[in-house]
Amino acid sequence: MNVLSESVAKPKGYVTNTNLILFGIGTALFPRVLTGLKIPSPINFLHFVTIPLACGSVLLNSRSKDPKQIALSRNLLISLFLFLTVVFASALLNDAGVINAVLDYLLLAEPFILILTIVSIPMTTESYQRFREWILQAALINMLFAYVQKYVFHMEKLIGLEDNIKGIFIGQGAGHVLGGSVAMTFAVYYFATAKTKPLWFRIAIFLACFNHILISDTKQVLLSFIVGYVLLYLINIKDLGKTLMYLILGVVFLSGFLWACYNIEALQPYTVWIRPEIYGSDGEATLLKFATFRLVPQHFHSPLNWLLGLGPGHTVGRLGGWMLETYWNLLAPLGATMHPVSKEIWRTVAASWLGDQSSMFSPLFGWAGIWGDLGP
Repeated sequence: MNVLSESVAKPKGYVTNTNLILFGIGTALFPRVLTGLKIPSPINFLHFVTIPLACGSVLLNSRSKDPKQIALSRNLLISLFLFLTVVFASALLNDAGVINAVLDYLLLAEPFILILTIVSIPMTTESYQRFREWILQAALINMLFAYVQKYVFHMEKLIGLEDNIKGIFIGQGAGHVLGGSVAMTFAVYYFATAKTKPLWFRIAIFLACFNHILISDTKQVLLSFIVGYVLLYLINIKDLGKTLMYLILGVVFLSGFLWACYNIEALQPYTVWIRPEIYGSDGEATLLKFATFRLVPQHFHSPLNWLLGLGPGHTVGRLGGWMLETYWNLLAPLGATMHPVSKEIWRTVAASWLGDQSSMFSPLFGWAGIWGDLGP
């Protein structure tokens, strides 16, 4: 994204690419809120149109001269095309419906289409600030929704417990995970970039977002952020002395966090992880978490399945694990296809005593779905 110093006046009624992007993001973030207001459920698919439309408009109308911006956009575009080729090759191999291929591609590639859109547009300073403020406001609304769900409506007392604290992702199976991910991303980004705000205010926002993680019991979000940060740091090691210092601080932090898990009531749900008997090669957590990798190969019908999977939407990705079942009446007339392995894995979850304890141990997770649908 190239930020320009000044803007050029547009004729009345002109819709800027920045507005198109914001509208696309809005259709991706808030459709569950709209369906809660009795808007028909097809609104959930609108972002599959608006975000590619915004991307196409930006690519066709961008006049950027920045060579780095052009090179980055070109690399993203080539990667998206190669991924599209893989998705349709998998669909052809496994007789998956065209609608499966299209939806699975959009579900997985849409974030990168959005990134391509953002990095390709030369924004003015004014439009950049408006774009940033809109994103931050959306993240804040997500957190406020979670607080209302917890402290006003006490939705953690309903069936599903803390999983009902979903923020703006109301009624979505993994909505609590999505809401927690948005909150944690908002916390880190705001703390690191809002330099004009007082330190105490940035810390308060960070703690409020961290509490969102606690009340929604999205332990895997915290774990993924910690692991991601550690891996990112290790990849970029330059000063071994500083690395050793951070390693010592990390051990101290983890020791303190472990103590807090056993001594602070709000953190006690995290002790569900600290049960050695459920890990190991025969542990219930291990068997359940990796069930997808045991069951999917049993349905391979060609050596190519090891490269291209069982087809888009045929295993436990977001499409095969949830959407096809939920929207079957809408998608079946369009030629959607399902595979029995999806239900087998769901039955495995239902049969395990750990299946309803925490989504941390669920075999239905993103990387398993990508591997099962499209191969490694």
